Amino acid sequence: MGRRARREANAMKLSAPKGTRDFFPEDMRLRTWLFGHFRAVAAEFGFVEYDAPVLESEELYVRKAGEEITNQLYNFVDKGGRKVALRPEMTPSLARMILAKGGGLALPAKWFSIPQCWRYERMTRGRKREHYQWNMDVFGVPGVAAEAELLAAIASFFSRLGLAPADVGIKVNSRKVLQGVLDGLGVPPESFTAVAVLVDKLDKVPRDAIAADLAAVGLSDEQVDRIIDSLSLRDLAGLSDLLGEDHEAVADLRELWALADAYGIADWLVFDASVVRGLAYYTGTVFEAFDRGASLRAICGGGRYDRLLSTFGGKDIPAAGFGFGDVVIVELLKDKGLLPQLTAGVDDVVFPLTEDLRGAATTVATKLRAAGRSVDLVLDGRKAKWVFKHADKNGAGRVVLVGPDEWAAGTVRIKDLATGEQADIAVDTL
Repeated sequence: MGRRARREANAMKLSAPKGTRDFFPEDMRLRTWLFGHFRAVAAEFGFVEYDAPVLESEELYVRKAGEEITNQLYNFVDKGGRKVALRPEMTPSLARMILAKGGGLALPAKWFSIPQCWRYERMTRGRKREHYQWNMDVFGVPGVAAEAELLAAIASFFSRLGLAPADVGIKVNSRKVLQGVLDGLGVPPESFTAVAVLVDKLDKVPRDAIAADLAAVGLSDEQVDRIIDSLSLRDLAGLSDLLGEDHEAVADLRELWALADAYGIADWLVFDASVVRGLAYYTGTVFEAFDRGASLRAICGGGRYDRLLSTFGGKDIPAAGFGFGDVVIVELLKDKGLLPQLTAGVDDVVFPLTEDLRGAATTVATKLRAAGRSVDLVLDGRKAKWVFKHADKNGAGRVVLVGPDEWAAGTVRIKDLATGEQADIAVDTL
């Protein structure tokens, strides 16, 4: 092996691990902007922020319902012999924290977070192996008022970003619909979770494959056909015909739509009986936001999960929530031409015209920073042409020039980059 080949073989790989991302300053500006909107909407709706470790006990995620998430864990045994995993989602961590609070938790609790989540899965457009996920959850509200509040928050977020109901919709259903269909077909209750996880894959796996898997659960061909056909319902009138107007699922969904009208978000919602969500813990309303252009996977999803806490040995509390990833929404904003042009956004660039004025420029920068301004102090010897280009590139509002004549007179020259106007300002008044 030649010297060059040895060098190349020993060189450190500079790209991020497959499926993960580096966030360079320009990327961080976009992420900060997006997270700012997440936090603003959460505050608008009265939610408070929490966080949890990215490393959790593996048993928190290993459920026996055939969920994809179980096979997508980044899991390992740590040096103490404990089975741990990088969190693939936040809800189990949230459940653990709610249980830890016990009777000291004031209800209803409205919490939100923006955790980084990890799943070893096949990558496509809008899907990576790590992503950040905005989560909003409500504990202690048994009725669909909680879901309506969450859906309103999602619609508010879309509106803030310049998206409209013509761009994005939110498919809404209830797990109780599928339960009603299975009850009518005589399918035993213990088969419900397995059936729900399987039918959630209908848009990803051929119908014949799903039918075969359902048959393996013990369903007859007629039952499989009836179940799959019921998922084609797209209006509440048809649902009422199938289950009866007095069925709990129909009543819940009609109440939810009435609340959506009151919120002014009904135009965003679409009833879709095929939405069941792939996680076993959902018990009632489920929903997914989607690109009406059909070029992207689900933008976000969530629903009601009233019986999650008991799976961890605790007392159940009614709960509902959603997860909203940072990857798909950025792809959608790119497609719609709605990504903002973001700069570093400093207020002032301070520049000493000569090296012996560096101390004076430092004093000026310190005064401006103390006054609450964002200041970029030029730290090395540069030409004025470079400084002005640098200031423009970084979105600075002003360039503050510290020159020998002005400094001797107790002033600095300030140029407003928006208007082109400049003036000498006394240092004492900065």
